[in-house]
Amino acid sequence: MTSEDRQQMISTYKAGYEEVLQSLKDFPEQSLTAHPIDGKWSAAEIVHHLADSETTSALRLRRLLVEDHPLIQGYDQDAFAARLNYNHRDIAPALDAFRCARATTAQLFDFMEGKDWRREGTHSESGAYTAEDWLTIYAAHAHNHAAQIRRLREALASNAAATA
Repeated sequence: MTSEDRQQMISTYKAGYEEVLQSLKDFPEQSLTAHPIDGKWSAAEIVHHLADSETTSALRLRRLLVEDHPLIQGYDQDAFAARLNYNHRDIAPALDAFRCARATTAQLFDFMEGKDWRREGTHSESGAYTAEDWLTIYAAHAHNHAAQIRRLREALASNAAATA
């Protein structure tokens, strides 16, 4: 990965929280827990996932930077959603957790050198895992979920129009 590629991904990562906020703008509050697309999470579930994923990812990067060859443990995101009652909790604290985890992690980028981005651990599900791999995944993560929230809003509107 070139320095320019990395800087682009960092910019994308830093913009992720605002992208999610924009996707939630004008989302009907009473529909945050709706499932207008079969087999897909609700907007509330996505926000709680982002909070848990972001706190997990923050720890992953820190372990890559501090430990020699850490084991980066995967987790079952669907079990988290079900067992942690994602669809039955207020999203405001989850948005705060997502924002704060992302902001404190973004601070680390200013101190990272090329060798830091190449530090390697082993992910329990995908094998070799570097800080650059981490950035590639998490730069896009929030944006992907923001797009998913937009699709949910479109499906809600489409379903409402069909029943009107």
